Amino acid sequence: MALVDVEYSLERTRIPDSVADFLHEANARTNDYLTHSRVRVSGFVPSDFVAVYWALRAVTRENMASGSVFCEWGSGFGVVAALASLLGFDAYGIEIDERLLNASRDLVYALGLPVEFAHGSYVPPGADDIIDEEYSSDSFWLDGETADDAYDELDIAPDEFDVVFAYPWPNEESAVGRLFDRCAAEGALLLTYTQLDEVRVRRKLPSVNLENY
Repeated sequence: MALVDVEYSLERTRIPDSVADFLHEANARTNDYLTHSRVRVSGFVPSDFVAVYWALRAVTRENMASGSVFCEWGSGFGVVAALASLLGFDAYGIEIDERLLNASRDLVYALGLPVEFAHGSYVPPGADDIIDEEYSSDSFWLDGETADDAYDELDIAPDEFDVVFAYPWPNEESAVGRLFDRCAAEGALLLTYTQLDEVRVRRKLPSVNLENY
């Protein structure tokens, strides 16, 4: 795998009012949804949105990204994609659960944020073999055969994203890394929220052919 960890420094100053207001609204909607939803949303666990915001802010402050196109894999309520939009990214999200997809669209529409979401699996076409190798039990939010091609709906290819964010379960982190390594462009960043309540940042580097050395 040609992914390498990228060190970054967090500068936790005062959160801008626009971000604080957004997070207040997003948290209220998320909590209300989880409390009153008649149907349990499988696999939906919100990350620490403030921690993710600081990591995204570090990416922008340190000019770590090669461009401004962002995608949230498994976008849920779309909060991280919206935070990326507030930080100046052209933000997209992919979500397989239609109820969450509709909730994310309602959120960004209510707040006037230019984030585009697509219904489907974030597993790129032709990458199902990675899921088959890495993940033995059923996982509908990873299985590329359970939904239409979200990338067609967005009219953007996986290798056109400069930054991708995902919140994988512990036994899915390897698969997510391999998916990103398979489909992302060289230089792209993968941000994952970990079980240590922190954001890991990795960059895709060119694969090295050891036969040339």
